[in-house]
Amino acid sequence: MKKRALSLALAGVMAVTTLAGCGSSSKETTAAPEGTTTETTTKAEAPADTTAAASGDKTTLKWSVWDISSTTYYQPLIDEFEKAHPDVTIEMVDLGSTDYQTVLATELTGNGSDFDVVTVKDVPGYMTLVNKGVLEPLDSYISDSGVDLAQYKGLTDQITVDGKLYELPFRNDFWVLFYNKDVFDKAGVAYPTNDMTFDEYDKLARSVTVDTPGQEVYGAHYHTWRSAVQLFGILDGKNTILDGKYEFLKPYYDMVLAEQEDGVCQDYATLKTSGLHYSGAFAQGNVAMMNMGTWFISTLIEKIKTGEYTDCTNWGIAKYPHADGVEAGSTLATITSLAIPTNAPHKDLAWEFVNFVSGAEGAEVLAATGTIPAVMTDEVANLVSATEGFPKDDETSVDALNTANLYLEMPVHPKSSEIETALNEAHDAIMTGSMSVDDGIAQMDEQVSAILAE
Repeated sequence: MKKRALSLALAGVMAVTTLAGCGSSSKETTAAPEGTTTETTTKAEAPADTTAAASGDKTTLKWSVWDISSTTYYQPLIDEFEKAHPDVTIEMVDLGSTDYQTVLATELTGNGSDFDVVTVKDVPGYMTLVNKGVLEPLDSYISDSGVDLAQYKGLTDQITVDGKLYELPFRNDFWVLFYNKDVFDKAGVAYPTNDMTFDEYDKLARSVTVDTPGQEVYGAHYHTWRSAVQLFGILDGKNTILDGKYEFLKPYYDMVLAEQEDGVCQDYATLKTSGLHYSGAFAQGNVAMMNMGTWFISTLIEKIKTGEYTDCTNWGIAKYPHADGVEAGSTLATITSLAIPTNAPHKDLAWEFVNFVSGAEGAEVLAATGTIPAVMTDEVANLVSATEGFPKDDETSVDALNTANLYLEMPVHPKSSEIETALNEAHDAIMTGSMSVDDGIAQMDEQVSAILAE
């Protein structure tokens, strides 16, 4: 199955959202609480009255989320919706970040689930819920409400399953290169640009690396998600993570493993064992460059504003590095969506909330927090670019928010969850050194091809 390129010319599209799903991916999108040093988040206790009950004259809608304490946009969205619906209370339930989709699937297939709205972190998680039949088709709601799907610029086409749409995206993040200007200034090296090949990127990372014990500076940082390495290989639009043949990943594994061997980046096994969150790594101030999604921008701005981050306050972003012959600004997209469970107690009211958050009104609220929404209008773009704390006087950072080609991290496929598992296992084996790059790729080829043939 060939990946469809999202050629979203988000003119002026600013960037700026939290998550993992593949782990987004999957986008891996999206991880444990920002600013912590672990990716473990505990599930919040449900209130004593777990039914979506009326509180006085108010109706309570239960919304499944993750990372409440570190996500800047949840409460503003709730405040705006409740302002327009004074008879409604939105109650968030934090299912944790690391195993969010697994926990959510368990909740929705159990007898006691009473969520009205659920957040869907990634495509594999979405397909799992669709295959289990626990999500309500939204097509009739969309039609009756006159929602124009064109505002999503092709995203909804790519998440339609057998002619039905079970979620609406409210965030659309893409990957950029974060960098710490202080590290480059201290080394006397020029900042990253918006048009770097992978060879140029690798040389730049090596040029600012310091391996003095106790004073280490890492030229690059790769989080433990497979997407941080594997998805370099799909930027040319010719390959897809669902092809079943993965030889195209070899140059990128070779590059990252060589950097790891030379101390240019931190050791994968150590990161895995320690559970160091990518935000914690960047916040330490000794990472020059880190490839990560735009979801990190809003958190970075907030943590610097509150004084929690003090060693990475002079930061910027650049466009993703690219292979020779690939257009600068080609990058990876990951969406975060809202859905309504089939057993939701208040489906009509839940739809009103989904429509609000995923539409133009919700987009303005998201943009005001420095988060990139799925719906991008001129007004929304202006709000994002004006976000306090974003390096808007930095021409490179502003231009980095203009993308050329966007490719979904994981396209919709009935077996996407199984494929994700196979790719994650091979990635872990390669990065820990328990399997060579060639053997790891051979394992991916064999396992994914078998899954696709089922």
